[in-house]
Amino acid sequence: MRLEKLLTELDYELVQGTLDKEVADIAYDSRKVKKDVMFVAIDGTVVDGHTFIPGAIEAGAGVVVIEKDVTVENPEVTVLRVENARKALSLMSAAYFDYPAKKMITVGITGTKGKSTAEHMVRDIIEQSGKSCGIIGTVGAFMNGKVIPTSHTTPESYELQKIFAAMVEEGCEYMVMEVSSQGIKMDRVAGIEFDYGVFTNLSPDHIGPGEHEDFEEYMCCKAELFRRCKKGIINRDDEHFEDIVRDATCEIVTYGVSEEADMVATNIEHVVNGGDLSMAFTAKGMLSGNIVVGLPGRFNIYNAMCAACTGVVLGMPEKVILHALEHVKVRGRVEAMPVSEEFSVLIDFAHNGVSSESVLSTLREYKPNRIVSIFGCGGNRSKVRRYEMGEVIGRMSELAIITSDNPRREDVMDIIEDIKVGMAKSDGNYVVIPDREEAVAYALEHAEKGDMIVLLGKGHEEYQEINGVKHHYSEREAIVKGMKKVYGKDFSYML
Repeated sequence: MRLEKLLTELDYELVQGTLDKEVADIAYDSRKVKKDVMFVAIDGTVVDGHTFIPGAIEAGAGVVVIEKDVTVENPEVTVLRVENARKALSLMSAAYFDYPAKKMITVGITGTKGKSTAEHMVRDIIEQSGKSCGIIGTVGAFMNGKVIPTSHTTPESYELQKIFAAMVEEGCEYMVMEVSSQGIKMDRVAGIEFDYGVFTNLSPDHIGPGEHEDFEEYMCCKAELFRRCKKGIINRDDEHFEDIVRDATCEIVTYGVSEEADMVATNIEHVVNGGDLSMAFTAKGMLSGNIVVGLPGRFNIYNAMCAACTGVVLGMPEKVILHALEHVKVRGRVEAMPVSEEFSVLIDFAHNGVSSESVLSTLREYKPNRIVSIFGCGGNRSKVRRYEMGEVIGRMSELAIITSDNPRREDVMDIIEDIKVGMAKSDGNYVVIPDREEAVAYALEHAEKGDMIVLLGKGHEEYQEINGVKHHYSEREAIVKGMKKVYGKDFSYML
C-alpha cells in the first residue's frame, strides 16, 4: 500500500525521507520486520520500541514511526513523528486493512463483569436470526466456526484490524467484541466508531502498576466507549450509571429492574430442572413477555436483559431473542453439564476469592443439599490468592476437593499447603486429590441427591501448565470420563 494512503487520518511530522513509498506491512515488534515493512516504535510499559529501531532498519524497514527524538542515520529510511504511536498504529492498521469495521454492524461491550456472557448471548441472538456474526473476547475470536486465539481481551490494534478483515472476508454482517478498559486506554480501538456500545456494570478492577492509576481512570476509560458509538445500551441500576452517561455523545437506552429503565425485569425466579439451573423473569418496556435464561444466578438476569435490549435495538425478532436466551450456554461461565437428574455439575472460570464467592453465593440461592467445590490455584502467583480461595471455598462449601490447577513451575503440593492455610480459617471440610481428573471422579462417585458440584478455576481453558509445558486437559472431558468410570454412562456427545 502507498504510504500516503496509510496516513490519511493521521497527524504527523515528516522528519526525513519521502512519502512516495510502498509499505509491505506494519509491525510494532521489530522481530517481525522484513523488507519494506513499516516499524512503529511504541514506548511500552515494559520496553521502549525506540531502542529496536536500528535492528528494524537492518531487517529492512523502509519507514519508521517515532514519538521521541531519534536520529536515524540511513537517509533512505522515511521517519515520521507522531504524538501517540499506539494511536497512530491503530489508525494506520485500519487504513492498511481498508477499514473493515465500517463494513460490518459493530457492537462493543464494556464493563467489569458479564462481558463474555453478554457477548455470547448477543451473538446467539444475531445468528439465530439468520445473520452471520463474529465475536472477539477473552476466549479468542470466532467466526463461522473458525477460531483465532488472542492474547488480550481486546487485542492490539493491528491484530484487531486483521481479525476484522478476516470477518469481512468470511461474510460476517455483524461483529460483537469485548472492549476492555485497557483496550481503550492503550488506543487499541482508536478510530473505531461502534454502531452500538453496551455497558454491563462497574466495580474496582485492574487498578495498579501497568494497568489503571485509580478507579477514576478505570471508570473514565469505560465511559469513553459512549463517546465512540452511535447508540448506547446501559445498565440503569449500576451505581455508576450517572458517571458513565455524563459525557456520552450517543443516544442512550437502558435496562434493569429499576422502573426508570427502558426495559425492566420483574418476577425474578430461580429454576431447577433436574441437574440444570436457570433463571426466569418477566420483561416489560422495549420487550414484553416471560423470559427464561439458560444460565443460573441473578447476575445473569442482567446479562440477559443486556442482550435482549441489544437484540431489540438491532431489530432482531422477539421470538428469536426469547429462544436464544433460553438455550444460551457460555463455555466455562457457570456452565452446566447435565449428566444427572440427581445432582448438578457446573464449570466456572473463577480463580480468585472474589469471583469464587460470587459463584458459590449464586449456587446457594438454589438451596442445594451440598455445594462440593473442586479447585486449585495457579503456580508462580501470589500466595494471598491461595489463602483467600481456601478461606472462601472452605466457608461456603460443604466439601472442598483441593487439587491441581496450573502449577506452572511450582510443586503442586506446595500450592496445596498454601491453600490449606486459608482453609484452616474456615473450619471447612476438605480432601486433597492432586490429580484433577481423579478429583472430579471422586466428586461424582460421592455425589448425593441435590448436590451441586462446581469445578472452579479452569473454565474454558483446555490445558494444564506443568513445569512450563501445557498439557491437554478439559473439565468437560474429565466429567465425561468420571461419569463413565463411576456410573458406566457415556456422555461423550457433550464434548
